[in-house]
Amino acid sequence: MNAQDLPLTQLLDGAKQFIVPIFQRDYSWGTKHCQQLWNDILRVGADPDARGHFIGSIVYIAAEDNQAAIPRWLVIDGQQRMTTITLLLTALRDKLNAEPSDDESLPSAEEVEDRFLRNRHGKGERKSKLMLRRADNDALTALMAGEALTGDTAETVSENYRFFCERLNEADLGQVYAGITKLVVVDVSLTRGHDDPQMIFESLNSTGLDLTQADLIRNFVLMRLDEEQQTRLYEDYWRPIEIAFGNRYRSEFDKFCRDYLVLKLKPSKQFRADAIYHHFCEYFHVETKRSSVEDVLKDLRRYASYYERFSLGHESDPVLATAANRLRRLVEVASPLMLRLYDCHERTSLFDNRSFREAIELLESYIFRRSACDMQTRNLYQIFASIAYKIMDNTPLMSLKVALYRSGKKRRFPSDIEFRDALETRDVYSMRSCAYLLDRLENDSREKIDTSSFTIEHVLPQNENLGSAWRDMLGADWKTIQETWLHRLGNLTLTGYNSEYSDHSFDDKKSIAGGFNDSPLRLNRFMREQARWTKVEIEARGKALAKQATRVWPSLVVDMNAVHQADLEERRAEAAQYSLDSVGFDPEGRALFDAIRPHILALGDDVIELCGAKSVVYRVFDHFLEVLPRTKRILLLANIDFDETDDPSGIAQDASDRAFISNASESGDVLFSLKAISEIPAAMHIVKQAYERVTE
Repeated sequence: MNAQDLPLTQLLDGAKQFIVPIFQRDYSWGTKHCQQLWNDILRVGADPDARGHFIGSIVYIAAEDNQAAIPRWLVIDGQQRMTTITLLLTALRDKLNAEPSDDESLPSAEEVEDRFLRNRHGKGERKSKLMLRRADNDALTALMAGEALTGDTAETVSENYRFFCERLNEADLGQVYAGITKLVVVDVSLTRGHDDPQMIFESLNSTGLDLTQADLIRNFVLMRLDEEQQTRLYEDYWRPIEIAFGNRYRSEFDKFCRDYLVLKLKPSKQFRADAIYHHFCEYFHVETKRSSVEDVLKDLRRYASYYERFSLGHESDPVLATAANRLRRLVEVASPLMLRLYDCHERTSLFDNRSFREAIELLESYIFRRSACDMQTRNLYQIFASIAYKIMDNTPLMSLKVALYRSGKKRRFPSDIEFRDALETRDVYSMRSCAYLLDRLENDSREKIDTSSFTIEHVLPQNENLGSAWRDMLGADWKTIQETWLHRLGNLTLTGYNSEYSDHSFDDKKSIAGGFNDSPLRLNRFMREQARWTKVEIEARGKALAKQATRVWPSLVVDMNAVHQADLEERRAEAAQYSLDSVGFDPEGRALFDAIRPHILALGDDVIELCGAKSVVYRVFDHFLEVLPRTKRILLLANIDFDETDDPSGIAQDASDRAFISNASESGDVLFSLKAISEIPAAMHIVKQAYERVTE
């Protein structure tokens, strides 16, 4: 790496071309940046004692072997200031062209163009000294060729060019040019194959200057490649992501990348937002040891399309879109799991639209039921991520159901009874998803009604000073009834006539124009059929709607054999790190274990032996026996009720009242202390009963 202080005009002078890589951000300096630069140029240009003004660094690396007559350099850092100075020099050239000057301190228009803007002998793309990306370059090329800009293409380029044209019309051109020649940069030239441009780019931007994690990731992936590869991979894979995300690219790509890395790296906790780039670098280094950069980008683009469809709401399939939009309305952090499900949907023939929709609706039901039951909703992102890890390519829907079933007590899928009771008795109005709840109950039909403009209506009004008609209808306990039943599901509905209903009596709410009698909403049919509105009617309607809700948000139905199999596979994976030698038998205990072990395994082909750190467990699906090392003996813990056990030997002991058995990982009510090989028949008589109990 060579670094030196250099006038910017000297850096631009001579046959050369600076290329802003295609993956870099568009030119984005605004008027305030141009004004600041202009002020600095005028100040230093007017001060004969000022030797120079430092404006930052320009870092570049050879784009090719650079044996050509016009060498090309890739700009790693400094494109904003280099582009802005080029626009100022273009405007100065055009001013001198229009109004030639006899001032010998000023260059001619031709000199400005030849020294700083264009390569006189360059052909094709090598004609310009600075080559921007896409629309920016089209605009700059047109300006340098003296062509008029049309439309709003590269608006920032054209606006800043016009800004400098306007300033030059009012300025002393000698002062301006003197200021330009005093602009100094740190000229940093990197050596291809020796210097790491990405590392230098990161250090230069370590202050986080308007760079997102997406910027850093894109540069990291593409910067190390030659220009041809950069262009091709950017256009084929990265650019489509930018287009698909649209104006949400800068805000959403980091979130997408977090979800992508969560699926690939399976971390135990959620990544910090400002650490996404560093985790991506770790993943990229490992992944590119077994696959190409193009393969990584291809995979990234594929998952980005899934994120776009779910998180950005661009799902084109109406069946999936409806379900996905409802889920996203409830919770956004389901995205890692949705990416995994989309991947199964796209890559396998085992997860069609119908199954995928069922999976999404199951997640919707899981989230809403837990919310309605006021269950913990913290760490939902990590919950969904952990479920995503358990989705199997060959059984996506089943493995989702199994994972939800096995989520644990605190993360459980609420039962119909829990869900129904919660909806009947809780303050539903205060729920964040109250409007969603009423909308889903209303549209539990093929004939949908758009309720987006409707508001929530309390049939029994909220006003603490109820009118006489309401007090007479409710009776002497009207105050208590209002406090108890006001915000419950049975008293809530949707309406487009909230202001008209106001605190009117129940009869008026039914009969006024747009009242319950005229309402097309299914939610309001019940009120239309009632003569009174007391706690009896509110409770009856609440029960009916809660019962309907158990159908709208279905319960979890899962194949228990699949649950047992998943549990067994997990235990097998845990046991794989242990062996019989690591259990800790002493010589006498090991001899006894080796003697009884063949008899245990001979009970059936379905017997599974799992070694732990301090015991050996035998299972079919459920465990039936745990063998624990003891001094000069082994302890057999059988999973069978002591009162139901046949034990002619009298050796077995009742363990049901023991709070703790040292080193035991499983439960069981029968203990058999095996001290001699002669006791094996008696021990196996117990073990066989435990085996038969779990295989019934």
